[in-house]
Amino acid sequence: MPQPYAPQPRIFSGIQPTGHLTLGNYLGAVRRWVQEDQHNADAVFCVVDLHALTVEHDPARMRRLTRQAATLMLAAGLDPDRCTVFVQSHVDEHARLSYLMECTASDGEMRRMIQYKEKVAREQARGRSVRLSLLTYPALMAADILAYGTDEVPVGDDQAQHVELARALAQRFNQRYGPVFTVPRMTRPQVAARVMNLQDPTSKMGKSHAEAAGIVYLLDEEDAVRKKVMRAVTDSGSEVAYDREAQPGVANLLDVLAACTGGGTPEELAGAYSSYGALKKDTAEAVVEVLRPIRARHAELCADPSYVDGVLRAGAERARGLARPRVNAAYEAVGLLPPG
Repeated sequence: MPQPYAPQPRIFSGIQPTGHLTLGNYLGAVRRWVQEDQHNADAVFCVVDLHALTVEHDPARMRRLTRQAATLMLAAGLDPDRCTVFVQSHVDEHARLSYLMECTASDGEMRRMIQYKEKVAREQARGRSVRLSLLTYPALMAADILAYGTDEVPVGDDQAQHVELARALAQRFNQRYGPVFTVPRMTRPQVAARVMNLQDPTSKMGKSHAEAAGIVYLLDEEDAVRKKVMRAVTDSGSEVAYDREAQPGVANLLDVLAACTGGGTPEELAGAYSSYGALKKDTAEAVVEVLRPIRARHAELCADPSYVDGVLRAGAERARGLARPRVNAAYEAVGLLPPG
């Protein structure tokens, strides 16, 4: 007897064009999108450029980084025949639904966001004013997720609080106005969910960090990758052990090596090394091998910009088709008069 058809779960994930994409972005998110999500789900992937407006930025640079991020996502292996790839600002439904999410959330919920507190402190330390959008952007992130009837959101630990907020807003909206939104669940990568800065292993390898010495970018030349890994901060002592608290630098290298090679867990790999130098050398070569095909494919795509334009155009069209009916239903549910 044939089994009933079970639709694939829908996944949504995005990446901000606030800097050049890093090894952390790839190992923590993009590789999973490529190897798993686009094959096992109805996957929607987005360059979330509206989020990049929450802090001071150069408009021309942001356009370049947006295009570069989209190109790198394709170079890493996202297949537009298997998934939807687009730019957030090309689909109006994100901004439309964001306002309804602001009307559903509370001020206290926004101010409790850990990333908001961290970014406010960073902006104020630079002598900059803080934009209101920095406070409210979790409502936009919730809109990004909920507009597509998302079932699963693959994120690292740093975004867990925002996905929990999206869940809470979906439930609250549905209770107040009727069943419009799917309540999403968060999924976490198994290894290297959060790659740390090679020069400061207690901080995330962020693409917008001011100092680049501890950040491996996807487009770094091979010699630059080797130099950065070989100069990575380790720890006092000489024993190679996987201990995030006592030896964060070594643990970070072991996380990266495990993620790049698939040759065992970080704990298992630690037993194969008697010196930091050998660990660094193997980690550097593993990273180089992982990034080599991405850099090569990126160069090919840059030579054919019309292809990338076409992918983004088609992706935005499909995304609008997925999001518009649900956002229109939300507008009707809250009592807004539909256009004539």
